[in-house]
Amino acid sequence: MFDDRYTLAFKLYPYTRSADQDVDSAVRHPVVVVGGGPIGLATALDLGRQGIPVVVLDDHEGIGMGSRAICFAKRTLEIADRYGCGAPMRDKGVVWNLGKVFQDAEQVYEFNLLPEEGHRNPAFINLQQPYFEKFLFEQICAEQEKGAPIQIRGKNRVDAVDAQDDHVVLDVMTPDGPYQLEADWVIGCDGASSPLRNMLGLDFEGRVFQDSFLIADIKMKSTEFPTERWFWFEPYFKSGASTLLHKQPDDVWRVDFQIGWDVDRKEELKEENIRARLDAMLGEDVEYDIVWSSIYTFQCRRMENFRKGRVIFAGDAAHQVSPFGARGANSGMQDVDNLGWKLGLVLAGKAPESLIDSYNEERAYGADENILNSTRSTDFITPKSKISHTFRNAVLNLAKTQEFARPLVNSGRLSLPCTYDGLSLNGEDALTGGPSRTRVGSPCPDAPLSEGFLLDQMGDGFILLTIDTDAPDSFEDDGITVSRLALSASDDPTGVLSERYLGDAKSAVYLIRPDQHVTARWDRFDSDALRQALRTACGKG
Repeated sequence: MFDDRYTLAFKLYPYTRSADQDVDSAVRHPVVVVGGGPIGLATALDLGRQGIPVVVLDDHEGIGMGSRAICFAKRTLEIADRYGCGAPMRDKGVVWNLGKVFQDAEQVYEFNLLPEEGHRNPAFINLQQPYFEKFLFEQICAEQEKGAPIQIRGKNRVDAVDAQDDHVVLDVMTPDGPYQLEADWVIGCDGASSPLRNMLGLDFEGRVFQDSFLIADIKMKSTEFPTERWFWFEPYFKSGASTLLHKQPDDVWRVDFQIGWDVDRKEELKEENIRARLDAMLGEDVEYDIVWSSIYTFQCRRMENFRKGRVIFAGDAAHQVSPFGARGANSGMQDVDNLGWKLGLVLAGKAPESLIDSYNEERAYGADENILNSTRSTDFITPKSKISHTFRNAVLNLAKTQEFARPLVNSGRLSLPCTYDGLSLNGEDALTGGPSRTRVGSPCPDAPLSEGFLLDQMGDGFILLTIDTDAPDSFEDDGITVSRLALSASDDPTGVLSERYLGDAKSAVYLIRPDQHVTARWDRFDSDALRQALRTACGKG
């Protein structure tokens, strides 16, 4: 259901005939991305900024219907900053760090997702997915003006795929009829239903939960609700077994009602029935318009392997989790961040093709972590037995007065970036007294410097971060260059850098990957140790 008066749709890339449609044989491209949603656009942006020619095929023309994903996490904004489009997202989005949990009419407790200082980005912004896509697309246009070899083809639907040993053949349908093209690599970003995945005979493994949730996006200007995440267990207004409320830009509010498994979806989506739930919650005197509505079920599933030969899957095409916790689009952006630099090195001949297997290793690990947290959230929100329901309510009652019980309350553990503990690309962790939060495999936390923030200084390549110790300004091994970022205590006016990267150490050297995960760390520079860690990070042993 959708009200066109408040459409957030953007016709970003209307169909135009491409040169590939006017040749007798299929044209070969280095990379073809299937799907022009947020993950497909981010993938094109990542690769195009590296100078890698990439073609995006989408069966629509950039029209995003409904707000869909709205919660974009700090890590996603850090990735967007590196791509060049984080600022407009922050400017448009609704910034929030606080959340409140209620049972019936009583507040159980509140939480702050980012209580510490020293970060450029907030814990989350709320931003309707079409806006998120629009800002990615506008950055693609800016990169195209600078020469980035990115093509986006609307109304180009992939109807068949032939995955061969060293390339992929795609049959594409357009308003002008069919044509064929080839790709060295294909990246499937075509969503949870993924026609591409189905064409290859691949499927998900995991759980589908027997419950239904009604989304209603409503536009209302006068409201008593602040810019916070509010979640009710067994709400007093009786509109569902649980309810979630978020504020979005343009005076739009997202409401999620838990409505049960055995429901008539068609009946529930009738406007008068949605309004009955909303009126019970808001009061009959509150004026609002329904912008968009939908019903979904919880699904916690993933592909067994995110790679099949020269076809790679990312985002919802590779894995699904429940919306509570905001792990869908945010984990998809981490997929892109992980895959982009690896595929770039392979295409440049600077890393073996086997490096792509580490994408599956690391992001399947991340998906399993998300699925575990999402499953736990779902089991807490929707108890499956009388005993589990009694336990859930006992925890909520304790949490009202006892701080130790609050970590047990799970209204949707919110998205955090994955730390790749113990995986194959990790190098040596030899920083004496180094902080746990920047251990090998972890994403780099931000920190304020005398001028700006740390993550802004790192760029897109391999970085050797040194703090109060000497090292060469650059280092090269087998065609890969590592640039040095030299800092000291004098660059650390707040002490945050030292806290997050030194701990009890007096000096530190970090090798950091292009996706800003820590590869290795030491007390001081050692060229042999760095060379070995760099080779490990690039899949060379």
